[in-house]
Amino acid sequence: MLTLQPGIQPDHCIRAFVEAGAIRLAQPPAEGQIQPASLDLRLGEKAYRVRASFLPGPDRTVRRRLDELALHEIDLTRGAVLETGCVYIAELMEGLTLPSGLRAAANPKSSTGRLDVFTRVITDRAREFDLVEDGYEGPLFIEISPRTFPVLVRSGSRLSQIRFRAGEAKLDDTALGELHRRETLVTASEPSFQGGVAVSVDLSGFDGLIGYRGKHHTALIDVDRVGAYRASEFWEPIPSDGSRALILDPGQFYILASKEAVHVPPDYAAEMTPFDALVGEFRVHYAGFFDPGFGHSGAGGQGARAVLEVRSRDVPFIIEDGQIVGRLVYEAMASRPAALYGAGLKSNYQGQALKLSKHFHD
Repeated sequence: MLTLQPGIQPDHCIRAFVEAGAIRLAQPPAEGQIQPASLDLRLGEKAYRVRASFLPGPDRTVRRRLDELALHEIDLTRGAVLETGCVYIAELMEGLTLPSGLRAAANPKSSTGRLDVFTRVITDRAREFDLVEDGYEGPLFIEISPRTFPVLVRSGSRLSQIRFRAGEAKLDDTALGELHRRETLVTASEPSFQGGVAVSVDLSGFDGLIGYRGKHHTALIDVDRVGAYRASEFWEPIPSDGSRALILDPGQFYILASKEAVHVPPDYAAEMTPFDALVGEFRVHYAGFFDPGFGHSGAGGQGARAVLEVRSRDVPFIIEDGQIVGRLVYEAMASRPAALYGAGLKSNYQGQALKLSKHFHD
C-alpha cells in the first residue's frame, strides 16, 4: 500500500507509483521520463483529427466522444505531421489507477509551449482539462493543436507532463514572503505577493533583442530533434528600439523573457499562472511547471529568467517593460527529489535568459 506524504510528489515517489501500478505504462519508462517533480507523458500509437475540441463530461469516455467527432485516424508509429489550425486527440502510453488522496495536474512541457503547440490532457468523464481527480482510474489522452508551426510527432514523443499532489501543498502569501526572505525567489527589490509571486516582462533588451516573433508558413519541426533548425528560418528577432514597449499583434506568437530571475529551492516546486486578464488584452498563454532546483545555485544555476509565450487576444495591445504578466505559485514538495533540475540532468533551460526552444540553433 502506498504511503502518501502531503505535497508535490518527487521523482522517487513517482517511481514507486509505477512499481505499484498507480501509474500504468504501455512501455517501460524512457530515459529521463521521470523528472524531479513530474512525469513526461508519451504519445501512444494512434491520434485522431477531430472536428473540434471537447470535454467528455461526467457520463462519457473520451473514446465514446471520439467515435462521434473523429474525422480520421492517424498512425503515429511511423510518424505523422500535425498541421496548424487543426485539433488532434492522441492516446497516451500512460494510464492511471490513483489511490485515494492522490490527484494530478498536467501542463505542456517547456519546449512544447515555446513551439506554440497547444496541448491539454483529458481523462474519461472529465469536466476540466489538465486536472485528474483524486482516485481516478482510466486512460489518459492529449489534445494537440499546433498554432504557428506544423510539427512532426511519433509514438513516444513527449509534449506534456503530469504532476502528482497529496493534500494541500500551495504556499499562501505569508508563507511565500517568508520563503522569499530566506531563499530569494525572484530578483525584485519589492516583490508582489498576491496569490503567487508577480513576474513581469523585460523589454529593456538582451544583447539588443527584446524577443522573437514566430514566422508563418514555415517548414515543419520534428519535436524530437534537438538543435536541428536554424532559428532565422522560423523566428523574426525583435530588436530593442529604446522605447521599452512592444505592440502585440493579434494572431502573432511572441517569445519574451521575465525581468526577474527566478529561483525554485530544492524543497519546492512552482507553476506559472496567467495574471488577471482584466489588466490587458493579452496573456502568457501556456502555464508552465518549474522543477525543484530551477535557477538554484547548488544545481548549476544562479537564478534563471522565465521565458514567456505571449499572445494578444483580439486587438493590438501595447505591453510595456516591467508590466506584470503572470504569477509564480509555489508548492511544497512531499520530500526533496533525488535529482534537482540542472544537477546531472539534461536540463535545457537552467540559467537561461531570452531563449528559444531546444530545437533551434543560431
